Amino acid sequence: MTQTYSPSSQVRHGVSTPIVIVGHVDHGKSTLIGRLLYDTDSLPDGRLVQIVESSRKRGLAVEWSFLLDSLQIERDQGVTVDSTRIPFQLDGRDFVIVDAPGHRQFLRNMITGAADAEAAVLVVDAAEGVREQTRRHAMLLRLIGINHVIVLLNKADSIGFDEARLKQVEGDIRQLLGQLEINVNQVIPASARDGDNIATRSEKADWYKGPTLLEALSLIQPPASRHALPFRMPVQDVYRFEGIRYVAGRVERGTVREGDRLVIGGQGQEATVAEVCRWHAPHHPVAGAGESIALRLEPDLVPDRGDLLFPAGDEAAAPLKAARLKTRLFWLRGEPLRVGESFRLRLATAEYDVTVAAIDAVVDLDDLSLSPADEVPPDGFAEITLAVARNILFDPFAPGMPDGRGVLVDRHQKIVGGAPLIGPAALPEGAHAIHPTASGVSDAVRAGLRGHGRAVFWMTGLPGAGKSTIARHAEEALSREGLNVTVLDGDTVRSGLCSDLGFSPEDRRENIRRVAHVARILADAGQIVLVALVSPLVRDRALAKTIIGEDWHEVFVDTAPELCRSRDPKGLYAQAEEGRIAEFTGVSSAYEAPERPDVVVPGDGDVARSVQHLIDAVHKAVR
Repeated sequence: MTQTYSPSSQVRHGVSTPIVIVGHVDHGKSTLIGRLLYDTDSLPDGRLVQIVESSRKRGLAVEWSFLLDSLQIERDQGVTVDSTRIPFQLDGRDFVIVDAPGHRQFLRNMITGAADAEAAVLVVDAAEGVREQTRRHAMLLRLIGINHVIVLLNKADSIGFDEARLKQVEGDIRQLLGQLEINVNQVIPASARDGDNIATRSEKADWYKGPTLLEALSLIQPPASRHALPFRMPVQDVYRFEGIRYVAGRVERGTVREGDRLVIGGQGQEATVAEVCRWHAPHHPVAGAGESIALRLEPDLVPDRGDLLFPAGDEAAAPLKAARLKTRLFWLRGEPLRVGESFRLRLATAEYDVTVAAIDAVVDLDDLSLSPADEVPPDGFAEITLAVARNILFDPFAPGMPDGRGVLVDRHQKIVGGAPLIGPAALPEGAHAIHPTASGVSDAVRAGLRGHGRAVFWMTGLPGAGKSTIARHAEEALSREGLNVTVLDGDTVRSGLCSDLGFSPEDRRENIRRVAHVARILADAGQIVLVALVSPLVRDRALAKTIIGEDWHEVFVDTAPELCRSRDPKGLYAQAEEGRIAEFTGVSSAYEAPERPDVVVPGDGDVARSVQHLIDAVHKAVR
């Protein structure tokens, strides 16, 4: 008889509906959550007394937000700085509140904190209405695929629950969310502090006929079952006990049973499930979505961490395969994102080296329109194309599902962007499939071998300022110390790498772009790079900084123009003044000195002192 999988009571017990609460800073999220816990009788014993006492000491009425602001920094600053997951029950049903931060610098916590939410409560100050963070949070709700949204017009008591004003704010919010194709289930005028329309209907708004917040929450459907979908299990690890190998992971969707044939994604090999194993639980030959299990495979193949296991023999049930990925991005770094930058893409348990191949469109937060752009601004939203060195397997992002929830991290393992995968990206007509590969040698290994870290010191200054001279002297001194140093100076690169370029603004920019890429390659190999290049324009140096990334150190060789002219070692100033050299920096073309360079090297003629300034900066950066 064929067995039909039915989750055991052990699996179903405790399944909760996650709800994320988002909104502009100071619009009352933490207060709302504290009030919800109080109104649903979910406070731990004695906690209400603590809240009352803490509020009294601060001369406040009962401050519900103290329930969440457990970190002293949060109490002092009055803002929530991390995501918090809090269980509560409503009519015998389990819920989990995800309190998502409101400050822009804490938004990266929201991506991970809200990723599994089934619904959202968007908190908006009734008096202030839609603000910039409201738009950002609305975009994030779309990014992570939340369709069930309840809008709470908080602090409605501050405007006397004025129906006309509240209807106007409601219209603005519905228009905003409608543009993002987000369905608004309820809009509730409320006061979280006083409890109006939270658990009980407010007498201050007798015109409002909709549900209270608790009634609206009770209407949220439980998480959809993932058991009927094609099986997926990303490999977490491989263990060996008593000569038997077990492949461990969490079933993300579908079911697996003993005897099933599976494909090991990265290898493309097939194996049969010989045994479904659990830890400290009775044997059961079937496992389903949400369970953490181990599989014994025959033959005894060894998957890699991150490999995706899926059903064999059914092309319709197989994941997508592509080396160019269309991605919906929320950019978290404090600097713009540009084409050509490389990151690690985390996807379930897998990690891939990816390069930004194209910025397809950037969202204008004012009207939520998409338009072409050369870069993605900090905290910006965009659609981009990522290139991978090889085909990877993935399921496209879908609301309410774990599929395709990518995250971009930099080489310091810092999250710099949320990147749900929408699908494969076509290669532009006539373009070549170029997929850069990253080194498997870590920074720590390189630093251990060389005895120092890596860095790029970009030396800028007027022609004749002494950049190359200072760089070469520093190179000699640092090399004698055993440091691995390379100098890239203007004349050297123009004699070979950039010999095809002239001195027009466009050619100068291209010269800087090429040198920056070479400097990055050398830095990635663990070297200290001294770049001696006039690079007169701020925007061109900004381009170089973007290419090089966090290894960048801007050095201003501060030499007076009169001293540069008096030196004129190549006779260039004289030729420029005679009109024989067009667009010469310092004569017929402007030099834009750095406003806040990382290092200022005095170019007063004392070469030894100038060199020592640079050497001291190098020691500080790489030791």
